[in-house]
Amino acid sequence: MKTAGIIVEYNPFHNGHKYHIEKTRGLTGCDFLVAVISGNYTQRGVPAVIDKYTRTKMALENGADLVLELPLFYAAGSAEYFAMGAVTLLDKLGVVDSLCFGSECADIHVLSEVASILLEEPALYRSILQENLKKGLSFPKARSAALTACLPDSACAEAIISPNNILGIEYIKAIGKRTSSIQPYTIRREGSGYHDDMLLTDILEDSPPKSSASAIRQSIDNEGGISRIREHVPESVYELLLASYLKSFPIKSNDFSLLLKYKLLLEENGGYTQYVDVLPDLSDKIKKNLYRFECFEQFCELLKSKDMTYSRISRCLLHILLDMKKDEFAHYVETDYIHYARILGLKKDASELLHEMKICASIPLVSKLADAAASLTGPSLAMLQKDIQASHIYDSVASGKFGAGFVNEYEKRMVIL
Repeated sequence: MKTAGIIVEYNPFHNGHKYHIEKTRGLTGCDFLVAVISGNYTQRGVPAVIDKYTRTKMALENGADLVLELPLFYAAGSAEYFAMGAVTLLDKLGVVDSLCFGSECADIHVLSEVASILLEEPALYRSILQENLKKGLSFPKARSAALTACLPDSACAEAIISPNNILGIEYIKAIGKRTSSIQPYTIRREGSGYHDDMLLTDILEDSPPKSSASAIRQSIDNEGGISRIREHVPESVYELLLASYLKSFPIKSNDFSLLLKYKLLLEENGGYTQYVDVLPDLSDKIKKNLYRFECFEQFCELLKSKDMTYSRISRCLLHILLDMKKDEFAHYVETDYIHYARILGLKKDASELLHEMKICASIPLVSKLADAAASLTGPSLAMLQKDIQASHIYDSVASGKFGAGFVNEYEKRMVIL
């Protein structure tokens, strides 16, 4: 039995994601495909546009056999921790043979060479990195310069400036750090670039447009409806979005504005450095500008600088809002990152995969929250409880926005198709 893994957000699921699943199956020859998916919050530091259960159903209807939730601390973390958490989860299942991800360069050897330098940190790399940091360069720029100096191949140098390449490099790094037997594969990202915010207009009969998730979200925001995105997502996804539209979807960062402002005001006197990724300079900047707060997105724009991107600011603010503490996260990292595998959904014909996981996994499998306390203790239970709390916050915002009833996370059931 061959099992492939993919690491995804599906915010929302689109044609490019379906292409990724199809190519993964063809490239790896897998019998089963496991998707590790972000929950209700994403790596860019924003809430998912639609809830994790609906996105799980999108994945299962379009080629995934099993969907697992990536715990909050990694799903809303930097690229390094996002990758490390997801790869560790796949590795601890004990059944995953391969990992396939999209990238701009689509050359696994190039990405592996870059990952090797970052993992081993040779003397030349360390020397140039420290020299550039002393000159005042930001860490990403200093690292980029050090990598370029260590990489004679121009293709390698170019690989470190594209977002999907960077994430792919982190996946390979994580596999190497764990000395995992998982084999990495990559496919070329098709269609729009990661940050493109315009829908593709060239529609071919035999090749549906592969617009980015950013463009699809932007279109939903701007057009006052979802009809324009129909050709940019699989039909089953469109039907799910249509059924949820203005009932539980779309959710945006600004929907959390009052909650964020309340949390920032509540802790103004003590500052915010106890939260993941929040450094003293940013904490001071938040306090200095707090009374200029208008909404979540406006505050991110106000705080961003040439050395700190909008996405990083947004992640930090989300960490504060969701009470994600540094000492708590450090303990998870010290105890090997992942402590359970929560199943969000699976196909009925994936029983063989589930059976093998129950035998081979080195962590508990969680399918019913009510039973979790019996198998989880200490940091594992704390990690799950943080995810549940964050989901309740998300669902409270959604139910308040659309006037829908609130459903406790404990009452929800995994998706079975």
